[in-house]
Amino acid sequence: MVTTGPSEHRAARGLPRDLLAKIRRLEIVTRRMVNEVVAGRYHSVFKGRGMEFAEVREYTIGDDVRTIDWNVTARTGAPHVKTFVEERELSVMLLVDLSGSTDFGTAGRLKSEIAAELCALLAFSAIKNNDRVGLLIFTDHVEKIIPPRKGRNHVLRVIREVLTFQPQSRGTNFPEAVNRTLRLLKRKSVVFVISDFWAGQLRRPLALLNKKHDLIALVVRDPREFSLPPVGILTLEDPETREVLTVDTFDPYFRRRYEELVRQRHQELETMFRRMQVDFALIETDKPYVERIVRIFEKRAMRY
Repeated sequence: MVTTGPSEHRAARGLPRDLLAKIRRLEIVTRRMVNEVVAGRYHSVFKGRGMEFAEVREYTIGDDVRTIDWNVTARTGAPHVKTFVEERELSVMLLVDLSGSTDFGTAGRLKSEIAAELCALLAFSAIKNNDRVGLLIFTDHVEKIIPPRKGRNHVLRVIREVLTFQPQSRGTNFPEAVNRTLRLLKRKSVVFVISDFWAGQLRRPLALLNKKHDLIALVVRDPREFSLPPVGILTLEDPETREVLTVDTFDPYFRRRYEELVRQRHQELETMFRRMQVDFALIETDKPYVERIVRIFEKRAMRY
């Protein structure tokens, strides 16, 4: 049973009952995944901004001599050392692409719905480790910004925004989204970009974002984007440009050529990420994704 406090009741006002139930159900499922699988790996990988001074105490055998505080040692006549604790708090920014191409899904869920689930998983992992979470939703311009903050109610707001958001535009503009993120985040942060990455002008803005922050890319795709079934004449519409194209899916040459072009473009994207040393995962709408997120964390843990 999920209970709500006054602030949650205020946040829930005006929401349809079915949507509120969906948000709560997503919270229950996501928090279980976080507690059972993700949280420990998240903590081990994202270490915080560094070490923070805690106190000075007397030296004991086994202490690192490099931590000796010589001023206190000289004043007291006995060796003292500085002690430090991990400065745990981080800012985690979720950059979510909700352009027209994410309003698509043939496996029971839209790519935009998968994006909301990923936001929930990452946001609950962050607040479990006392980190701040922020959200930036973009299409061909930045449509929504929620600055990084802490707390369960804040995370529920982030999830609600992604689930209920109705974009005003259908295109994709990565340069503007990255520029707004760089202006918003004053300290080095962890930035998850959740998108299908069917867009141009990717390399330069993502390279700049990766230089300033710790960038991780989650590529959300539907299986029908990689192959077309032989179902006859189809009229296809580009969800972003509204360009219409009629094709014959019975034609094996067309289907083969389509698959070759899509996989080539996807391979070029993966090659770009590898050259920029950006961690990434392919998230497919018809497959479980938690293990793919965990795999990123494990790979990073081995590297750092």
